Amino acid sequence: MPASVITPPGLTLHDGVREACDRVIQLLLLNLQKLVYNRGSPSLADSPPRPVPFLDALKSHVRELCVETLRLERKRFLWQHQLLGLLAVYSAPHCATDALFFLLTLARTQEELALATQLYAVLSSCLVDLLPATVKTCVCQIHAGRLPEPQMAQLFRNLALVV
Repeated sequence: MPASVITPPGLTLHDGVREACDRVIQLLLLNLQKLVYNRGSPSLADSPPRPVPFLDALKSHVRELCVETLRLERKRFLWQHQLLGLLAVYSAPHCATDALFFLLTLARTQEELALATQLYAVLSSCLVDLLPATVKTCVCQIHAGRLPEPQMAQLFRNLALVV
């Protein structure tokens, strides 16, 4: 078991501690979910929706969150995937399309690629035109030359698999 910020190398966490940490994370995600989905779309007369500073700070780390999610570690990838979905809804449309782009580009196995399709399923229920916007993001990244050839090839393989 790898060392974490809680335990030095060689020591393991008691299962009760792991379960308590998992419970705390689930409660935090539930609170974030309430903050994200209760924001609504303000009309001209309404004040702008309340910001969520944690998600605002996380916007610039979408790629890193995707990389960590694709590691598929224990239960961690489940809450990371859920966090990625909340961030995508909160910061739509750019974070949503960026997250899907990164997952499609970086996924190397069927299990990893399934995370992209699962994220799309969640996001498409609340974001309109997500598929065309994601394709546009992929095309823009390719045209901008931001992808090394191996990643471009992986993106094309993954797109062929999901289509």
